[in-house]
Amino acid sequence: MPLQIERIPTFSDNYTYLVICEDTREAVIIDAPEAAPVIQKVEETGAKVTGILSTHHHLDHSAANPELAEHYGAPVYAHVSDAERLPGFTHGLEEGDTFEVGRETARVLFIPSHTMGHVAYVFDAAKAAFTGDMLFAGGCGRLFEGNAAMMYEALCQKLAALPDDVRVFCGHEYTESNLRFAVTVEPENQAMWAKLERVQKLRAGAAADWHDAGTDEMTIPSTIGEERETNPFMRADSAEELGRIRTAKDHF
Repeated sequence: MPLQIERIPTFSDNYTYLVICEDTREAVIIDAPEAAPVIQKVEETGAKVTGILSTHHHLDHSAANPELAEHYGAPVYAHVSDAERLPGFTHGLEEGDTFEVGRETARVLFIPSHTMGHVAYVFDAAKAAFTGDMLFAGGCGRLFEGNAAMMYEALCQKLAALPDDVRVFCGHEYTESNLRFAVTVEPENQAMWAKLERVQKLRAGAAADWHDAGTDEMTIPSTIGEERETNPFMRADSAEELGRIRTAKDHF
């Protein structure tokens, strides 16, 4: 897998990603709310930034785009519908579009419902998907702009169609709280309980300041296969069921 993926802790619980082609050292930045920790990681790795990407317009995934774009002289990519509301937007993407990161190719999945312009970036050869706030480890984002039918298509059809070994790189370190809810939905699901126990052990020694987090306390990435087993939203049989679970999570 000639793709180096650096997980950068930003804000209080966000993941920003630096995705580097190991052959060429060309790289893209995904979902950056603040610039300083990203610039530091780029300097540490010696990567050459050729693009800034956001999965959706929320500022905790895009606020640093203009500063990073100016710093690296790089374009800013997001779904075409977010042209007027995503900071620094220069290039619109749509379902099925592809782009190159060095010798690696990513494709765009359009997965609205958390926001109406939400996308995922999928590197098929490297078995990596960047899912923003749509698919979390053990959970999913809130229905801020779309509806349960949209979310069902995004989670249970489009993302669920990816191979089990595709790694899931999501937007926040929410795994423990997501799984604490998940076991209330399926208390007989032993895979959920086992993963919750593993995650709680990882997070027990978490740094007080998320910016100081080490890789040994990060619960990301998950995999599509793990999510099939342990994520109640991906396991929903219908949009109606998913909507009921999402409403329950909102009040958990």
